[in-house]
Amino acid sequence: MRRTRKIVPTALLALAVTACAPSTATDGPSAAATAAQPLPAASMDATLDLDALVAAAKKEGSLLIYDSSGDIEEVAKAFTAKYGIAMEGVKSDTPQTAEKMIREHAADNVTIDAAMYEDGGVLVGQLIPQGVARTWVPADLKDQIPAESRNPLLALSKATVFAYNPKLSPDGCPVKNVWDLTEPEWAGKLVMQDPLGKPTVLSFFTQLDAHGDQALREAYQAKYGKPLEVEEKSAAYEWIKRVAGNRPVLTGSDEDISGAVGAPNATDKKIGFMSISKFRNNEDKGYAQKTCEGMVPFVGFSYPKFVGIAAKSKHPNAAKLYVHFIMTEEGVKHEIGEGGISGNSTVKPLVVPPGLPDWQGQLFHTDPAALLGDLRGRQTVSDFWRVNHG
Repeated sequence: MRRTRKIVPTALLALAVTACAPSTATDGPSAAATAAQPLPAASMDATLDLDALVAAAKKEGSLLIYDSSGDIEEVAKAFTAKYGIAMEGVKSDTPQTAEKMIREHAADNVTIDAAMYEDGGVLVGQLIPQGVARTWVPADLKDQIPAESRNPLLALSKATVFAYNPKLSPDGCPVKNVWDLTEPEWAGKLVMQDPLGKPTVLSFFTQLDAHGDQALREAYQAKYGKPLEVEEKSAAYEWIKRVAGNRPVLTGSDEDISGAVGAPNATDKKIGFMSISKFRNNEDKGYAQKTCEGMVPFVGFSYPKFVGIAAKSKHPNAAKLYVHFIMTEEGVKHEIGEGGISGNSTVKPLVVPPGLPDWQGQLFHTDPAALLGDLRGRQTVSDFWRVNHG
């Protein structure tokens, strides 16, 4: 069992700074940036002497990395074992990580050297433009990273899925259609993280509104045999309203969801909306969990996870070495051990999560080019959820 150190949520992201991020190379901004305010170019040395980088990193002595996943502790152990550099990996929810980095930058007292970001909207909308974080691309890996994934640098993609307990439902997932979750028989039986504290779920909602309308309408037609009549702005908002009003059980962590669905003493059939990383509990804790394979029109959603370096890091070479490490199979395997896709195109998937044999076809995919739109629409969808769940 992995032991994690979790930062207790504090205030929402509030500070703003105006410094410009350093830019030392020509790798252009991704489509996530607006034409009016493009992202600073990702920095990339003309060549990379990895041995020289390791030597420089060792002189700096240590490294502190924040990540929303407890897997960062395993990455830290592997990094330290490989390079002999003391790395500490801290589990911290993405909003709290961003807030801490902004405060440290403004105070000129930076302790976090780099971070893994699930909240791409805040990264491209605030942290990079404000000079708090910067993107560095390892020159020797550039050709292995698709151009559209270099700025910000996509380290990996993960997924949140609808999951069930196969011991309690041996014939398969009892939910076949996402609209099933809006029916009275599933009232109070969906367990999920509170979207108001989970940026990836809010992004899923905004992107579902942007490009999931047809799929939701077709799923509704398939279930009820008639077209969907909406009272809200889109099929996505109609589905969100009905799910929110069906009394889902909200938690603060995927671990709580996993326990509610798959713990050995579970007797009540529940559906969990949770990270595939929690499938590790099947082996570690004897849980029974599986993706709702065949669920229409999707079994969950994928989301990007980026890596950025603190612009004022006191260990810049060690931070670069970490980025290089996480962009290789040796480093990222600890993040995708229960399922996921590396941002390095040469790294193949390591495992097939239970019930998720077709990553591309089964999931609703978050579009990294819409990150700023996610950030701008976050308050609207948050207010909508709050009103309808309350």
